[in-house]
Amino acid sequence: MSFLDIFETQVIVFIIFHKQKMKLIIKPAKNLKGEVEAPPSKSYTHRAIILASLARGESKIYNPLLSADTFASIDACKAIGAKVVIDEKNNCLIINGNPELDVPKTIIDVKNSGTTIRLMTSVLSLCDKKVTLTGDSSIQKRPMQPLLDALRELGVKTESDNGTPPVSVTGPMRGGKCQIRGDVSSQFISGLLISSPMSGNDTTIEIMKSLKSKPYLKMTLHLVEQFGVEIENRNYKKFFINGGQEYLAGNYDVEGDYSSAAFILGAGALTDSEIKIKNLLNNSKQGDKIFLDILEKMGAEIEIYEDYVIIKGSGKLNGIEIDLSQYPDLVPVVAALAALSRGKTTIKNIEHVRYKESDRVHAIATELKKMGARVTELKASLEIQGVEKLKGAEVCGWNDHRIVMALAVAALRAEGKTVIDAAETIDVSFPDFHGVMKELGVEIEVE
Repeated sequence: MSFLDIFETQVIVFIIFHKQKMKLIIKPAKNLKGEVEAPPSKSYTHRAIILASLARGESKIYNPLLSADTFASIDACKAIGAKVVIDEKNNCLIINGNPELDVPKTIIDVKNSGTTIRLMTSVLSLCDKKVTLTGDSSIQKRPMQPLLDALRELGVKTESDNGTPPVSVTGPMRGGKCQIRGDVSSQFISGLLISSPMSGNDTTIEIMKSLKSKPYLKMTLHLVEQFGVEIENRNYKKFFINGGQEYLAGNYDVEGDYSSAAFILGAGALTDSEIKIKNLLNNSKQGDKIFLDILEKMGAEIEIYEDYVIIKGSGKLNGIEIDLSQYPDLVPVVAALAALSRGKTTIKNIEHVRYKESDRVHAIATELKKMGARVTELKASLEIQGVEKLKGAEVCGWNDHRIVMALAVAALRAEGKTVIDAAETIDVSFPDFHGVMKELGVEIEVE
């Protein structure tokens, strides 16, 4: 069987698997111990796939995350004419890019991947034909209007009934000047940064209002530079991009994901544990690396090395006041830890976290309260008064991988078993989550 056949087979298996409704059943744990590897970075994998697909020639993406979200980006890039093959022997994706963006398909379904639809809406604006992007019911609630407004300023015709998907774009993007809000999603800006170098003219992007999730823009700029394109960054308030640039094919090694590793680290912090997590780089540009600082502030013992981290947990954490405006993916897991910490925790400036796969502010507050947590939900913050133990319960995962995994972490300090639905969504970012947790000693089953 060829690598292409293997790839297509895995996609079919994934689609069948992903449609199945699953539950996690978790029993409390006192001690966790072991050595595991962080899954590859989802954010870096998305960007590397897309940039390699825009480069002429062959690129190899080593150690990629193959998950629901990244398969969506792979499929979207195949739709623009890129050839993508999985090389299982060498653990890499072999991508032959197509900078001409030959798009035979006029409708692209991104399933549940918000990153894919936001980055690829800009990329597909380079085409000279109308292309429509859509996704599942969750994607069809995600705001897109700020990006559509910016694209129109750059000469792209856009269509959307209410500023949410399905959205249609007709290019080609001609460049020029545009303004875009920075307080809804940094993914809008990342999409513009990726596509603008390939437009016919120079582009200036001005950021309006406060910029949220800046670390993700740092990642985008890092990857764009790795693939041979230059962008002038003026303190994340303005970007100047020369048009007519070309991405250069090359090889890229995806590092471990601090966002996903946060759930392993959180599990260690809540229990009497010693866990070594490999493939976490100390010099990483990932914003969610700050979770190590958060854990130390809450009282966990962390040892940081060049490419791995050791957490020595005691289960004794203290409440803190923390601004997570730049780190939205950490909100659910920090809330889970706060529910079992001494004193009060306030998580501030997180209104934009309501516009993810779910309203994560409301979702985590609602489900933790079912488990006996003392949570007050405000418009842009959560106030959590910690308790000694939670209680096992049947809780809802809100079809959101990070809500499911955060509840799984909280369940480790709950009396009795906890049942979490929507467990199939974990495949979006951390397909082997339950396997890793089981390896560390958690009694966890998939039903």
